[in-house]
Amino acid sequence: MDYASIVLDIPSRAIGDVYAYAVPAELSGEARVGSTVLVRFGGRPTVGYVVARSRKLEEGLDPSKVRSVERVLAASAFDETSAALALWMAREYACPAAAAVRLFLPPGSSPKVRKREDGSWELTEARLSEPERRWVRRAPGAKDYTPRKDAYRQRELIDALDGGPLRLSELKATLPGVGATVRALERRGVVEVFEGEEAPAHLGETTLGSAGAPQPERLTEGQERALGVIGRALGRGDGSVVLVDGVTGSGKTEVYLEAIEVALALGRGAVVLVPEISLTPQTLGRFRSRFGGRVAVLHSRLTTAERRQQWMAAASGAARVVVGARSALFCPVRDLGLVVIDEEHEFAYKQEQAPRYHAREVAAELVRRRGAALVLGSATPSLESLWRCREGGLRGAPWERVEMPERASGALPSEVSLIDLRGRHEEGSTSFSPELAEALRQTHRAGEKAVLLINRRGFSPFLICEDCGCVPECPHCSSSLTYHARRRELICHSCGSIWPLKPWPDPTSLCPHCGSRYLRAPGVGTERVEGEVQLLLPDAEVIRMDADTTRGAGAHQRLLERFDATPGAVLVGTQMIAKGLDFPDVTLVGVVNADTSLKLPDFRSAERTYDLLEQVAGRAGRGAKPGRVIIQSHWTTHPAIASVAARDRAAFLESELSQRREAGYPPFARIANITVTGRDPRAVEETVAEMAARLRARAPSRSWKVVGPAECLKAKVRDRFRHHVLVKAPVSAELGPALFACARGLGGRGVSVAIDVDAYEVL
Repeated sequence: MDYASIVLDIPSRAIGDVYAYAVPAELSGEARVGSTVLVRFGGRPTVGYVVARSRKLEEGLDPSKVRSVERVLAASAFDETSAALALWMAREYACPAAAAVRLFLPPGSSPKVRKREDGSWELTEARLSEPERRWVRRAPGAKDYTPRKDAYRQRELIDALDGGPLRLSELKATLPGVGATVRALERRGVVEVFEGEEAPAHLGETTLGSAGAPQPERLTEGQERALGVIGRALGRGDGSVVLVDGVTGSGKTEVYLEAIEVALALGRGAVVLVPEISLTPQTLGRFRSRFGGRVAVLHSRLTTAERRQQWMAAASGAARVVVGARSALFCPVRDLGLVVIDEEHEFAYKQEQAPRYHAREVAAELVRRRGAALVLGSATPSLESLWRCREGGLRGAPWERVEMPERASGALPSEVSLIDLRGRHEEGSTSFSPELAEALRQTHRAGEKAVLLINRRGFSPFLICEDCGCVPECPHCSSSLTYHARRRELICHSCGSIWPLKPWPDPTSLCPHCGSRYLRAPGVGTERVEGEVQLLLPDAEVIRMDADTTRGAGAHQRLLERFDATPGAVLVGTQMIAKGLDFPDVTLVGVVNADTSLKLPDFRSAERTYDLLEQVAGRAGRGAKPGRVIIQSHWTTHPAIASVAARDRAAFLESELSQRREAGYPPFARIANITVTGRDPRAVEETVAEMAARLRARAPSRSWKVVGPAECLKAKVRDRFRHHVLVKAPVSAELGPALFACARGLGGRGVSVAIDVDAYEVL
């Protein structure tokens, strides 16, 4: 008799990870590792996933009590290595095994067991719509068509198609509203829309067009050096990690493309991860132009049917390169040889729901098990990656850093100036120092563009009563209400609740505590800065980009079109404008207040600030004209700010690493954040206190530190109270199993317990 180790599709800490079932002879060939099966558990039918096969049971199990697999529901979706990786993730991130296994399944494929009204059980599967079969390409006779200067979307579409045909659904996902542009250019004979087969597997490179797009005549020294290191890592096949530390505009994407060509030449596949915001049609076009129909695309903006189609192309071997966001890491690329993570410092690579994995850590384990190589790229690498390169490796795999210090275009870095705001109250209520105001005037007079960063939306972060000091707060959350002057509303940015403010002297505009009408709006947000720019430059086009102005479909793109088409325009925005913008006529970047994120009580606040300032500084001077960056701050001596101005990252790293080492934070320790939430504050407090007591009793040594419990910084969100407890442990500690055991049996009564291993924020 054969036996199978099966993970039940019940994501709960209350049951075990893996159960043994017998495999009947008639199902032996179908119930392979990776297949979805139907079994009985506790008297009811349950979906399960086979993660191992064996000829004998584990010692101590009674064969007569082992139930049999009843039916195979779906063919194998993953192999033994992926099964082992899923179980490793479950242990590492203290989550139910089912939550980890689901990541490796085809999109929309997990069947469910549902109870009928008569008490019987039925199996249900998701119904998927038909995937998009239409493709768009440049018309052969329209290569010389040049859009108008203000036709921003046309130019983006044509730039994307210059790399080769793209699926219409991919264009719509990355360029909202592009459908009308495609139809307009199709009528003019500039583009063609054609239908391909249902799966990219049947779309050969001749159908897709220009495989082998133009490459640069020569690579820079930094690019050559990086490729050499990556090539050696590929040849070793030992799970090596290469950190490509390249300044903004140094040509890291070309390095990725060349490295993938090397991997393909060796008969191996590749996965490329990008933050969702960076997944532009130009990126897809470059990969398609180089690798033709061998590219599959996976990200959340595609429909489930379209993602499943792309997944199947990789599983069949038709697609050898997969490009996508975080979840693309689990696509079954055949003979995986290379994984690339672009902008590896981005927090988007940390999953916010269970399993709360980090794509960089899982990728490192994946390439180690597959005998592949991992390439991490960033202009501002994470402290964890930099430290591991200093130390030489992790879990037996070597880590190596290679620098790319020069821009591929030859452009010089922008000049950076610091403006100390301390003691400048007499200069008025404007958000701009005289230096920044004059720089804005000069830039506008020259017909050049400016970008202003203020990482806080709204007009003011709160209102305050001049008479009693009351600050209006959200009744559903423990946070002050942000004042939005344009709409005359107070808005909670935690739950979205809105309170309108009517014109004075309407009673709804009075202080809710004392009734005073003297409410002041201190602080600065994007709305206030937008208004001040309009007063400073009355004839300038001022465009604001934040979560309020980009809410509608295609709004982000329309705002960038306006900015690109208008000489002398000023773009005001939050951190969404700090990366991904490539406008050659932007010559001025101003940071209105660099201190905003520094004041957050989070151990990564300095690193976040440094990354944000470096990234936004890279938006200036990308064309022929030199750029200028002006950073305003009340804390100009802070290493995260001073190091950006001095172009001295080493100074920031030494300061930050020293503080992290002293306080026991990553990369010198592992940290876990266990958050307990619920509507009953007493139940939440009792649960988190029990969790803290269990952790202290179970801590294997004094090197483990349990901090708390305490209220979270946001102690209440959407009427749910929040408490947490932190655990600090040595880098070599296995946090997951201990935390999972401590949390078993906790929760219930409307209380949830969330475990975040290697937490990226502890607020």
